[in-house]
Amino acid sequence: MRSRTFLSLSALVTLLVAGLPGGTAEAAGAAGATARAARTAPATFTHPGVLVSRPQLDFVRARVQANAQPWKSAYDQMNASRYASLDRTPRPRAIVECGSYSNPNNGCTDEREDALAAYTLALRWYISRDSRYAEKAISIMDAWSATIQDHTNSNAPLQSGWAGSVWPRAAEIIRYTYTGWPNAGRFATMLRNVYLPEVAGGSSSNGNWELTMTEAALGIAVFLEDRAAYDRAVAKFRARLPAYVYLSADGSLPVAPPVGGVDTPAEIIRFWHDQTTFVDGLSQETCRDLTHTGYGLSSISHIAEISRIQGQDLYPEVAERLRHALGFHSKYQLGTAVPSWLCGGSLTLGLGPVTEVGFNGLHTRMGVAMTNTQTLTERQRPAGTNNLFVAWETLTHANNPN
Repeated sequence: MRSRTFLSLSALVTLLVAGLPGGTAEAAGAAGATARAARTAPATFTHPGVLVSRPQLDFVRARVQANAQPWKSAYDQMNASRYASLDRTPRPRAIVECGSYSNPNNGCTDEREDALAAYTLALRWYISRDSRYAEKAISIMDAWSATIQDHTNSNAPLQSGWAGSVWPRAAEIIRYTYTGWPNAGRFATMLRNVYLPEVAGGSSSNGNWELTMTEAALGIAVFLEDRAAYDRAVAKFRARLPAYVYLSADGSLPVAPPVGGVDTPAEIIRFWHDQTTFVDGLSQETCRDLTHTGYGLSSISHIAEISRIQGQDLYPEVAERLRHALGFHSKYQLGTAVPSWLCGGSLTLGLGPVTEVGFNGLHTRMGVAMTNTQTLTERQRPAGTNNLFVAWETLTHANNPN
């Protein structure tokens, strides 16, 4: 029997355009990009499907039950944290007010940490099958869905992004692996009415803001099964990513951010914290500090992971930028001397526990060599939490083939 090869929509458009009179590789590339942009959300959403899937959770559970490393030590680390306690009392607020650097901090820390606790307890439920942890996660989510009405002050979008990226992770695990959550509908209403409007429009601030907000919007869209919101989030991500991580293919200067009026060369350089030499993997916030850069790289990895679970798989599309970005920043976090051309010869370190998801997606699943990222990732295991929106990723994603 003769074998048949099926082309993707983007590949077919590329071939057709390149074959037309006057067709060029540049035109073909543009057509391919248009075809990619036209892809829609899945016709049927996968649940649980925000950052972790059922096959991933089953893999982790089996590894922990077998006392295998690094999963067992990561699980013990999680269980020893304040987020895993059955004694936790949620502290919901009707109005969460967060200024710059959470000053004022009226409910900001409480909201973020309650969301992390709900996610932690949901993971503990799934691995242990002790229903007390599921019920505790539900009690925290119910307390907030019954109370919160709005976020205010200058950090409202970022705060909504941090908490809004974690809530759906917890909710997906509980809703689709545990029987009995009467107020799941009210929680969905909270996500739709309180969080999604705050994060869906994007941001003109530093790139980690918009990436975190987009991660939240994508996770919320999955929980709500909102295909339009999903597509808007993916479009936001595709526009922001090349403005956050530089590749030499972009030209002599980085891509301008999609919003914010940063258009001229001088404005772009200023937006990149006065860096004038650009190399593969450099981030828009590298010269600010590696901590905020880590936030952005984490959200890039999370968005790619969610898309893969939902059958879209953005990893091949983002692989070059993500592997260069993780490797570039891992190298300096590991102690490589900073050259004079990079941020004036000085970097503020503190990348954080942000490499596991991207490393697993690119290296474990796709076979991409990532020497510096691998060294840093393995040295930092078990990766804990940044107490904002990153948590327990050695447990959930170390060497996870699913």
